[in-house]
Parts: sequence; structure tokens; C-alpha cells
Amino acid sequence: MDDKKLVDMITSEVMKRLGGDAASPASTDTAPDAAIDGANAPAAAGAEPNDAVVDIPIIPSDLAKFIDHTLLKPEATAEQIDLICSEAKEHKFYSVCVNTSWVERCARNLQGTGVKVCAVVGFPLGAMSGRAKNFETRHAIEDGAKEIDMVINVGALKSKDFKAVEEDIKWVKRACTRNIILKVIIETALLSDDEKVLVCQIAKNAGADFVKTSTGFSLHGATVKDVRLMRRTVGPKLGVKAAGGIRSFEDAVEMIKAGATRLGTSSGVKIVSGETVEGGY
Repeated sequence: MDDKKLVDMITSEVMKRLGGDAASPASTDTAPDAAIDGANAPAAAGAEPNDAVVDIPIIPSDLAKFIDHTLLKPEATAEQIDLICSEAKEHKFYSVCVNTSWVERCARNLQGTGVKVCAVVGFPLGAMSGRAKNFETRHAIEDGAKEIDMVINVGALKSKDFKAVEEDIKWVKRACTRNIILKVIIETALLSDDEKVLVCQIAKNAGADFVKTSTGFSLHGATVKDVRLMRRTVGPKLGVKAAGGIRSFEDAVEMIKAGATRLGTSSGVKIVSGETVEGGY
């Protein structure tokens, strides 16, 4: 079965279970333009990947506006956090992406620079309660986060408790005040294609602004195939963030061609310098 038939079939089923209408997965409703504003997404990013004529940046430095410069290692130090903020300012990355304990420090470092602070919530397992994620989100926003990347409850999805997955996302969405972007990490490495389509539709139904491939802490990170499937599922209005394993300019361009409008990587400096990194997020 091709991707389009798979998406159409699963979209119809999940919307029945959630009590909504089975809208076309390529529809342009619900999501604000701000969802992909930060990435300056290519105009054709939501089109059929094989048919799209995508305006791909031609030099590595042009990729900076797509990048969430990321440091999520548990052993990250204050000095390393300060360094990624300095790098983000120098290269004009879209944001820095950090654990919530570092948000306030990053917000101070980046004040007035135009670089946003992105915080991960329920990271990396997603297995805590929606109320706990709501609490963490509210405090991250108070500390200066402008974007939230939350991890879904993978176990609930695997248990086919789709209402619980949607409510988990809604707990975080409720904490996102106006102009706070919500990205939903679906952890593609743990999911079947059917489950990827299901959870992308659930995230869209719950009010997410982006769907995101990976935490970078599971079996593998983003793949072109998954990004393409996610883009086809959510349509052109929602953002798609590819994260995990993006280590070169070529990797980044392939993800954008597939429909990604944001890239999560710890290799941003190397990527915008045209270099390749071994290992890393």
C-alpha cells in the first residue's frame, strides 16, 4: 500500500475514534501560519515529495534559519550551555533547544538577539502524566521558553488508547500561552507506519503546531521516509521537525526536500560550515 492510501485509511479510522471529521490529510485548515514561520519553509514543502519543486538553500550557511541548536545530554554543563547560546547568536540559528532546567540561563544569554529558547518536556521517555508535563511546560514558559517540544505517551499509543494520547498532548497545549509553539515528538523509531500516521493526526487534532520525529535517545533518529510520511499526513500548514542523526549539509537538505521545516541537531555549527560530524544528536 502506498503512503497516500495508508494515510487516507488511517486518518478516517482515527478521526472516527476521536469523534471528529475525517478531513483530508492534505487540508490547510486549523494550523496558524506561525507554525512554520520560524523555519521560512519552502513553499512546496507540503506538496507531494516527488512532484514538489522545493527552493532548497544552495549554501550551508543558509540552513541556519532551519536549525534548533540542541544540547540535551544529561551531563551538559553550564559552560556548554553558554557555548551553544554563543554559537546560536553567531550563526543566527532559529533557537537553542535544551532541557527545562537550562531555560532561564539560555533566556538571559539570548535576550535581545532574536534567537528563541526551545524547551523539551517529558523528555526523553514521555511516560509521565499529562499533568506533570503541563506543570513542566508552564514553568519553562515562565523561565523564557518560546517553543515546547513534548514527548508523547508512547505506551498509550501502543495500547491503542488514542484518547489518552490526545489528552496528554492537550495537557501541554493548555499550558502553551499565546504565540508559544508546540512540537509533538512522536519517536518514530518505536512506531509502525500505521502508528506514525495515527499519532500525527492525533497531534494535529489536539492543536499541535509541529510534529517531530525523534528525541535522539531511542533506536534511531530522523529518516527521509518518516519525514515524507509525516508531511503527507499533516498537510502543508503544520510544521515537521526532523531531529536525531542529522550530521551534514547533505543530511539537512534531504530532510528539507522530504518536507521538514525545522531541524533539531547538535551539529549545527558543522552543518552550516559544510562539514560532517560523526555521532551526536
